[in-house]
Formats: sequence, C-alpha cells, structure tokens
Amino acid sequence: MSDVGSGILGFVGMSALAGVLVTAAVTPALAVTGMAANNSITMFENLPGYLEIGELAQKSTIYAMKPDGTPSAMAYFYDDNREEVEFKYISQYLKDAAVAGEDPRFYDHGGIDIAGTVRGALKTVIGGDTQGGSSITQQYVKNVLVANDMSKATTDEERTEAWEKHTKTSVDRKLKEMRYAIAVEKEYSKDVILGGYLNIAGFGGQIYGVQTAASYYFGTNAKDLSLAQAASLIAIVNSPEEFRLDYPEDELNGAATVVDGETVPYARNKERRDYILGKMLEEKKITQEEHDAAIAEPVAPKIVPPSSGCQASPVYAYFCDYVTWEIKNKLDNPETTDVNEGARMLERGGLDIYTTIDVDLQNAAYSAVHDNVPTSIPEANIGGSAVSVEVGTGRILAMAQNTVYNVDPEVTGDGYDAVNYNATIDYGSSHGFQPGSTFKIFTLGEWLKEGHSVNESMDARKRNNWGTFKDSCDGDKDAGDWDPRNDEGGNGGYWSALHNTVRSENTGFVAMAKQLDLCGIKKTATGLMSAGRADGKPLGEGLNEDGNRIPFGPSAVLGTEEIAPISMATAFAAVAGGGKSCTPIAIDSITDGEGKAVEIPKSTCTQAITPDVAAGMNYALQRVMTEGTGTSSRGSMDTAGTPMIGKTGTTDDAYATWMSGASSKVATVVGVYNVTGFVNLRETYINGEQAAVLRHNIWPRIMDVANNKYGGDAFAEPDQKYLSTPMANVPSVLGLAPEAAQKALEAAGFGWSMDGDVDSAQPKGTIGSQSATGQAPRGSSISLKISRGNLTGVPDVSGMQADQAEATLGAAGFRADRKEQDTDDESKNGLVISQSPGPGENAKPGQKVTIVIGRFTGGGGNGDGGPETPPGNG
Repeated sequence: MSDVGSGILGFVGMSALAGVLVTAAVTPALAVTGMAANNSITMFENLPGYLEIGELAQKSTIYAMKPDGTPSAMAYFYDDNREEVEFKYISQYLKDAAVAGEDPRFYDHGGIDIAGTVRGALKTVIGGDTQGGSSITQQYVKNVLVANDMSKATTDEERTEAWEKHTKTSVDRKLKEMRYAIAVEKEYSKDVILGGYLNIAGFGGQIYGVQTAASYYFGTNAKDLSLAQAASLIAIVNSPEEFRLDYPEDELNGAATVVDGETVPYARNKERRDYILGKMLEEKKITQEEHDAAIAEPVAPKIVPPSSGCQASPVYAYFCDYVTWEIKNKLDNPETTDVNEGARMLERGGLDIYTTIDVDLQNAAYSAVHDNVPTSIPEANIGGSAVSVEVGTGRILAMAQNTVYNVDPEVTGDGYDAVNYNATIDYGSSHGFQPGSTFKIFTLGEWLKEGHSVNESMDARKRNNWGTFKDSCDGDKDAGDWDPRNDEGGNGGYWSALHNTVRSENTGFVAMAKQLDLCGIKKTATGLMSAGRADGKPLGEGLNEDGNRIPFGPSAVLGTEEIAPISMATAFAAVAGGGKSCTPIAIDSITDGEGKAVEIPKSTCTQAITPDVAAGMNYALQRVMTEGTGTSSRGSMDTAGTPMIGKTGTTDDAYATWMSGASSKVATVVGVYNVTGFVNLRETYINGEQAAVLRHNIWPRIMDVANNKYGGDAFAEPDQKYLSTPMANVPSVLGLAPEAAQKALEAAGFGWSMDGDVDSAQPKGTIGSQSATGQAPRGSSISLKISRGNLTGVPDVSGMQADQAEATLGAAGFRADRKEQDTDDESKNGLVISQSPGPGENAKPGQKVTIVIGRFTGGGGNGDGGPETPPGNG
C-alpha cells in the first residue's frame, strides 16, 4: 500500500476513534462495542480532564499625570500586546465571523466538531499540508496551554519550547486538546468560550486579542468594527503571519499577490476575508446586501503602531527606563526568590503604572538639555543630564539627558545611548561621574556636626604636605605630596568655612577636613545621598584600572568618587528639607489587569542630619547663590526671589561640571561631562559657548518652572552657635621647636605664620615670641617668631648697695648706669630703689642697666636738701 494510502487510513482511523471517544465522553450511557474502542475510551478518560485557564498576558502601560490630573500613556510593554475586552463589547460581526469562518457548528457540538476533524485529516494527507479541523474550543484550549507555559518561561529557549510543545502535529496533542475541550465545554458557556477565544487569539506578530487587533489594524475598538473589517481580522486568525495587514507589499510573507505584473496589496487577506463573508451569508448571519457591500470594499487597514517600549516616548524615555528598572528591581517575589517576577509582571501582567513625573517640569528639563547639549559633537563624547526630585518625598519630577534613547543593538551611533546618566548602575548601567566641588557640601555638614561654626577660620594656605588626616573607619590617611590648588590660583589664606563654601576654595575644604574625621564625612555623604557610589559600591570601595581599591582619602573631599546625579539630587533635597533624606521613587501607584492595587516600591526617609545642622548648611549654601559661584545660575532666573541653596562643581581639568541646588520644595541637579574620553570643557565650545558654562543655562530654566509651580519657603534660621566666632585658649609655644609649635597650635584649632626672628631669651632657633596668648578666635592665625637666642634675664638688684648691685650686674654681663634719686626714707639711702630693664626682663649682654640709688635728704630741707627751718620772731 502506498504511503498516501496508509496516511489516509491512519488519519481516518484516528478521526473515527476520536468520534467514538467523543461520543463516549459526551454520552457515556451509549453502548459502545468493540475491544479497541473500549481500550481507547479508557485511555482517553485517563487523560487530564481539567484545564487550568491562567491569566492572559496583557500589555502594561506607564502613565504620566497631566497638569489637569488625567493620565497620559507614556509607553506600553508586553510579551503579547493584548487588551482584554468583555464579550458584550465585541462586535457581533466579529463573533459571527469567527463562528462562520472557523467553526460553523460551534453552538451545536460538545467541544469537538467530528466532521471538521475528519475533513481536516483528509485534506492534510491528500493535500500534503497540515489543515485545520479544530473547533473553536480546541483552538482556545491550544492557546491557553501555550499561554500557560509561556507565562512560566524566562528565556527565549523556554518560550520556543512552550510554543512547539503545543503546536506541533501529533495524535497525542490532538487527543489532549479534545479531552480538554470536552471538559471546558462542560464547565463554561459557549459565549464565555467564544469570548475567551477572541481575547486570546493571535493576529500576527505580538498582536493578540480582538481589541488590540482592532486598534492596531483599523484604529478603532472591537465593538465598532465594520462587517468587512471584522471579516479581515478573523481572516488573520487562520494563518496570522500569512494574512496580517501590516505587510501590504511583502510577497515573501504571503501578504501580497502579483496580478498582471502589478502587486495587489492584502490580496491573501482579501481572499480569506471574502470566504468568511460567504460563510456568514451561508449561515444567515448577514444579508445578501451586507455581503455584497462588504465584498466590494477594499481591504484598507489604518495601522496605528503601538508605543512599545520607552524609545516610543522620546521626552520621557530615560525616566520611563528608570520606571522599568524600578519594577524589575523591586517587584520580584521575595518569598519565591523569583528574580524575574517584576519583568514578567511588566510584560504580561496588564499593569497600569502611574508615575511621579511632572509633565511641565519634564518638558522644561528635556528642552533645556537638548537646546544646550547636542546629541553628539565632533571628536568628543559629551553628555548632559538633569534630574529633579521633590523635597521630603523622594518623588522624581524630571529626568532628561541629551542623547536619544534606544535599546536596539542594531541602532548605533554617537547620538544614541541606552545608559541613563542620571541613575545608578542598577537603574540603567551608569557608573556615575565625579561631582567635583559639589561634594564639598558633605564636608560642610560634617564641619557643623562636629561642633564648628561657618564663621570659624582655618589655615587654608596652599601647601604640598598636608600631613595625616584622621579616619576612624579605615585608619588615618597620609596625604603624601598631594598639592591641591584653588581654581583662582594664589596661595590661599586664613579663611572661614563660609568663605570656603561661597568661593568653593579647595584648600579651605582640605583645611576643614584636616580638623575632621574622614569617616564622618563619608557617613554624612552616604546618609544625605541615601546611597554610595554610582556603581553600587560604598564610598571608598571603588577600584582603579589595576583592580585595586581606592580608599576614601583626603582627595575624596574634593569630589573624586563617581556619583549618580540622582544621588546628589537626593542629598540636596535632604539638606533643603531639614536633613531628612528620602530614597528616590518613580511610581505613585500600580493596578494589575483586574484593577487591583499592586504594592509599589516606597521611599524610605531617614534623618541624615539634624535640622539644626541642615539650617547651618542652608545658611552658607544660600550665600553661594547670592554672592558666590552659583550666581551664574541664579542671575538668569525669573524667579530669583525664591529662596534657594546651591553648589557648583568642576573636576580636575574640567572633565565634568555640575550645578546642583534646591528650593524648599524641589531639588535639581544638572551635569555636563565627558561620558567617555577626556576633553577640557573650558576649552571646548558648543554653539559658541564654553561647554563648562552650559549647566548655568540649563539649571535656571528647570528651576524657574519648579519655583513657579511649587513655590518655595524661607529656610530656617540656624542656631547662633553655627554663626558665632568661637574663642579658644591659645597654648604657649615659647621655647618650642617651630614644628612642635605649629602642631600644638593646629591641635588647638589655630593657624600660624612664621614671621621672621626676634631677640629672645628662648634658646636660639626655638619660638621666641607669639602674637596672642590667653584666648583668641578659634581658627585665627598666631604669628610666631624664631628666637635669636641673644637675650638673657636681668638680675634683680633692687635693695642692694650701689657697689654690690653694680658688681652683680657686671657678673651677669651687663653694665651699670647709676642715677640718684632723693628720698625721705633714710632706710633706702645708698640702696637701689629701681632698675631698668626690670628684674627678669631680657636684654642683650653688655647692655646698660640703669639703677637708681636712694639719697636721704634728712626729712626737712631748706633748699639744700636739709630740713626746713621754722620761722622765728626776730
């Protein structure tokens, strides 16, 4: 017998057996004879009879809230682009087209159309191609089985395996589908099954379900489809890739036909559509007039591409990307350690995700960044970014950067980047940027925490040996030959912490750190940022090119750690908000496909510094904006009257530049920096402007919108202890070696200067004089002079006889210069009654010492020193 003949008999036998089994399953009381049939019935009944119908994969939508409070779709995500719709909202034309075209006896059979099954088997064998024959219920079962396994798949390989498992041609698969179809028919009504089928069916590519198909192919809803449109959609179900409507001229895909040398678009779909219309007429679902009118209509889709992924929304793209990471990072199931649950919920869960983004602020940020920093410039890779967060909540209000977001590996070029410059490594792969002087706010905070005042001064002179810095965490750090300079040059001076902050003096902040604990500065930074380095490591745990750890040393005070802009924005929001640091969040609420609330990632707020310390910091950082390095930004603002704090930052060689600041309501951080490579931004010009100053064009535009919308309150007045000029005891350093004297003064909180030498009795080369003793303003400079060692103390000769005194002075190396002075005290006659220099005073050897000798005058006197004669009477 031929192979064809064997095939026919095999399929006929299978179909006959199926008929018997179906009959037995539906009407088990019927007498069924034949051993083979009885055994087959037993086998069939032993197959699983319960079909678990899982939740269908549905697209998730990320929303921005418009100023009027209504949501605006930002982007869609899906494995299956599907939006489920209730049966009553599906066009009757669709329902009738599906039944007439796919399963005319749907409402009559018990789940399996025997005639259709046999006919499909015969056509498959005779025609050599696999033919249909499955009832709508069977097709529904197959799709449910595929969807159930797809929902568990985490890799492309698992998805492929799930598809092939439930679509490959085999007797076993068909029997299982039949068994499940019978069970489904017993449990659900026909309308429920038909509705489920229309919601689960594939319509080409990632388009699933009639609602999404109607929207995608015709720009309408499933309930509003015309007869011709409904038939065209149902035509796709028969062979989704062959009959889909978004490839009008793709002959290889079967979507077009060439007639008389001309391509006829959608010819294959029209052929199948017209067949379905004929079946609808045959089943008396439409009239002859409806049929003829629909046949006359050309297939005319109106493709409305879904906004799939963040790249479909350029203004929000990088924020959208941050939201997806928020879901993937924080919606995983901790009870099952399922690290893919968040991603699956995003792609299959039908989530409605309402975000924190402020549309007005986002538009301002996007335009400000793109107006100033091109997507690419020749011979440099310069990035620009901006991020704003709400003070006190951590809600991200704006997030933008200069590049075009794209995650397609085949789309490359200077202007494209999937890396989110604003975020940390777990939110878009960025390793951050050095913040430069912006990081100085953490030293200012620690300065106040450790009891210092903004008006306290210190020795901020430039030097190449800063010595050892205290570090209670990691061991004290020796600065070695590190020699930082100030941006304006010069040798520094004795400056207050306020001056250092306003003018962003490098040597001033190093001098402040010298009196502090580096560990404390690191902890203050971590607390205010609610984060460490952008690469996810703690501060002080970065690695150099050789893979060796870079500890948090003195240079870190000037901003050498790589930080994410969003972490810096969190810190400024914390300072502006009284010291309360709130971790950033991007989502306000989420509902799932059933409209139920999903628990969202929440901001964690901690009191990083006390409100008093925050007030002291705000006092200084406001001055930055009114008279310091931040005036370049504030001066161009329309809302300059709103109280604001700020700090600029420029790294070595101007590789990165920052402008960071806040009102009491909104904090914004703007950066312009080298993403890769190293060009000096002060020597690089974009549209005629230094790249280094572009931050001052961007920041004011964003904060003007923020101030107009959110306002801003006055910052709290700081405690007077943070503004006073504290006094401290000045140690005596006379007679100490210069180095020892300097250390003693520094330990007491004073600066010093060496101002030449001086005649002194102190040993030669030691400190011979100091400008202040007792108390002086802490941090002030004490002038020191080196002893020439050329003075000795003058002996005390008071009360000695003149000759004895002269001999004593001579023995001490001095010359005596006698002078007499009258006295009426006879006991002082001939004795030294005073001397100059006085006893113990220092004088050079050989110097004259004047001694005054008493001369008794007798007490009366008449002009010659004697007593006066009383007047007589003669």
